[in-house]
Formats: sequence, C-alpha cells, structure tokens
Amino acid sequence: MKMNRQPLILAVSLAAMLALSACGKKEEAAAPAPSTTPPAATAPAPAPAATTAMGMPASDMPAAVTFGSVELGSTVDANHKILASGTSFAPTDTIYASVDTGGSGTATLAAKWTYQDGQTVHEDSKTLDAKGPETTAFMISKPGGFPAGNYKVEISLNGNHVATKDFSVK
Repeated sequence: MKMNRQPLILAVSLAAMLALSACGKKEEAAAPAPSTTPPAATAPAPAPAATTAMGMPASDMPAAVTFGSVELGSTVDANHKILASGTSFAPTDTIYASVDTGGSGTATLAAKWTYQDGQTVHEDSKTLDAKGPETTAFMISKPGGFPAGNYKVEISLNGNHVATKDFSVK
C-alpha cells in the first residue's frame, strides 16, 4: 500500500509559512478613534506550527527515504522500471531488481543476491539523494550462465532488511 503524504506536507508547510510571515512584522497602529459601538469580536490567534522533538519546525525536517516495492524482470526501461516482471529466468538472462522508494533525504539502498545454499552471488549498494519517489535498479548477469536452481534477492534500506524476492533459473 502506497501512502501519499504530499497534501499533509503542503498543509504543514503553508501553516508554518503563515506563522513565520507574521513574525517580525512591526506596524504601528494608529490610535483607534473613540466609538459608541461595542468592539467587534477578535479572531482567535493561529495555532503554533507543528514542531519536532528537537524544537525544529516540522516543515524544516526532511522526510525520510522509505521503501515502496521491489519487482524482478529481465529488462528495464530508462526509468529503471521492469518492463516484464517474472520469477523464472534463463541461465544467460540479465536479472534486474527494480526498487521503488519515496520520501527525501540521503539513504543507502542495497541488494544481496544469493543461491539456494545461501552462497552470495553478488552484493551491491547505491547511495540515494532522494527528492521524492524514485526507482533504483540492481542487476546480475553471468556470461557463462547461472546454474539452475533457486535464488533470492534481499533488499535493505540503511542496513535494515525491507524485502526479499525469490526466483529461479531454469
């Protein structure tokens, strides 16, 4: 399930901007003229902007990079998206793991490919400098062909396991 936090972030940012724009304004108000009518009710003061545990406005804190999904296939497009997903590959196929992430900030995304006996086939990691949703592709290939059997790829984000996908070579 993919959640979109953009409306919440925009609302918090707008509230923070309004609160900050009111700070520091110094206008001298003219003395009100005496009136015989009762004073009008005043509008309530705006709520303070949301803050983090460190006292920093929530709108100033970057959203963390989050894992979305992983898909396997033998070809990817220019945006690193799988063109035809699958879990069974030929020995000479190039196998891609396409990983969707969201949020923003710096993070390390890693893929560990293993054979059925737990033997590591390949490990790779990439540093993300995300500014929203993006897709990262990892791949393995072997010119002489992979041995037939069961494999898996484990995906981790900042050292924390987030997904595993099983596949086979036939």
